[in-house]
Amino acid sequence: MYLKEEEGAGPAAATGFPMSGGATSGALAAVQAPAPWSTGLFDCFDDPGNCCVTLLFPCITFGQVAEIVDRGSTSCGASAALYTLLTWTGFHCIYSCFYRSKLRAQYGLEESPCADCCVHYCCELCALCQEYRELGNRGFDMTIGWHANTERQQGRAAATMPPQMHAGMAR
Repeated sequence: MYLKEEEGAGPAAATGFPMSGGATSGALAAVQAPAPWSTGLFDCFDDPGNCCVTLLFPCITFGQVAEIVDRGSTSCGASAALYTLLTWTGFHCIYSCFYRSKLRAQYGLEESPCADCCVHYCCELCALCQEYRELGNRGFDMTIGWHANTERQQGRAAATMPPQMHAGMAR
């Protein structure tokens, strides 16, 4: 509900709510509607190489996604090994759904087509492929890991910055 000034009544009381009709400002502007995924859940064949790897070795795709989502705090190998161990117990879907939730939170993605755990329980391989494609579409080279991606991005930033000018001779 937006408060409006009544004619001759002076300004409305401060409520913390935006005073204009549709514009948002302040804290409310920070809350945005979730963005859609860059590819659909069943667009696995858009990247046939990753589709085949995920079909045969889902632990590899999961490890690559987990390393990027964790920003390098866990390695691809460690995440893949834990995923493989959990596959034998049947809890791998729960483990991987937490990473989908983390990915969504980092990039403000919508929870679609249903809850993260349902997606991973019903369509585990498609979900892993979608997460892999999403990170790839956001500029990550999934084959080189977090640290190499950050080095590459820092190299690009250094290449685009103007050279530093040093002060002239001083006595």
